Amino acid sequence: MTLAEDEAAPTNIHRLSPRLPATDETPMPPLSFDPFRVYRWARSEFTALSLVFLLCGALFTFFSIADEVMEGETHALDEALLLALRTPGDPADPIGPSWLESAVKDITALGSFAVLTIVTLAVIGYLLFTGKRRTALLVAVSIVGGAIMSTLLKNVFARPRPDLVAHLTDIHTLSFPSGHAMLSAVTYLTLGALLARIETDPRTKTYLLSVAVVVTLLVGLSRIYLGVHYPTDVLAGWCAGAAWAILCWLVALALQRRARRGRPAQEDEDLGAQA
Repeated sequence: MTLAEDEAAPTNIHRLSPRLPATDETPMPPLSFDPFRVYRWARSEFTALSLVFLLCGALFTFFSIADEVMEGETHALDEALLLALRTPGDPADPIGPSWLESAVKDITALGSFAVLTIVTLAVIGYLLFTGKRRTALLVAVSIVGGAIMSTLLKNVFARPRPDLVAHLTDIHTLSFPSGHAMLSAVTYLTLGALLARIETDPRTKTYLLSVAVVVTLLVGLSRIYLGVHYPTDVLAGWCAGAAWAILCWLVALALQRRARRGRPAQEDEDLGAQA
């Protein structure tokens, strides 16, 4: 065999090798696993389920209290708690020093219609100014809707104000549920949750939500101390307000998910960025 034939031998062998038949099938892309996306999905699902659980608990507690109140089962307990906050023998004199009464009146003003309106308008104005129109709409619907719901519930149950002790502040509406307690829960819990969503530090989130809860509790307790509400009025107001705030957030989460499915490449507004 000559040198030229020896060099050409590999080429001939390559030409004689069998070829695989051509197919029209497109190769399957490799599966991708994004742990961060899975984590966000799991956290979003857990948040939604937790809110549903809290909503059911708040509604169950509210209707249980309302049923007991309508049957008169809580009347003795309500009166006992109101009298416990008065000087024995003088139902017009609350317990504690004089400065405590003044402080409680200041605290109860945090749940007044005027203060809550100012806070709500200030927050909505800030959100509109910063271009967060959807969040502004959420806040407006939540708080305005809560005010309407409070009025409707008062007219449905039509419970008169307690007359066992002197009222230490002016009142003009019915008693059940407490409007101050309900609207404070709606307003401060909504704003607390809104601020917590834009924070990344878990301790800061906990602090903001804790402040919202504490302010809501203080406003409700102030109504009992001032003698303008039965304790069950306040407890029902907390439950109704929390339920309404949670319901509004669940609706917002549902709309946010629907918008994400329609625009997968575009980040949502501030509500979607932190979900």
